[in-house]
Amino acid sequence: MEKDESAFFAEQPEAALLYEAIKAKLRTYFNDATIKVTKSQIAFASKRNFAFVWLPMRKMKHRPEAYIILSFGLDHRIQSPRIEEAVEAYPCRWTHHMIIQDPAELDGEVMDWLQQAYAFSQSR
Repeated sequence: MEKDESAFFAEQPEAALLYEAIKAKLRTYFNDATIKVTKSQIAFASKRNFAFVWLPMRKMKHRPEAYIILSFGLDHRIQSPRIEEAVEAYPCRWTHHMIIQDPAELDGEVMDWLQQAYAFSQSR
């Protein structure tokens, strides 16, 4: 893990393992993706950002002890119980947020959504 990535997880080190799993999986599918670390999120980008990892700001009832939030954008809304929240930030630009508490959750369905997000980011 790079120094800036480690600093991002300094206050929630248990989430770093989840991030590493996501990063490894995304690198397998999108080997041209770059990583941009900011104070609030880590973005995966090719031509444009297509996936984001961020940490919960506070503990919430009915949520796992350790988790990260994976966000991605599409031109349509996904209807799935796995999506915690979907927001249409701009017309035909939906941002989807999902809770990841186990690397196994990065299954074929999620990777399909991320491939769609990658393609959508390339088309804009």
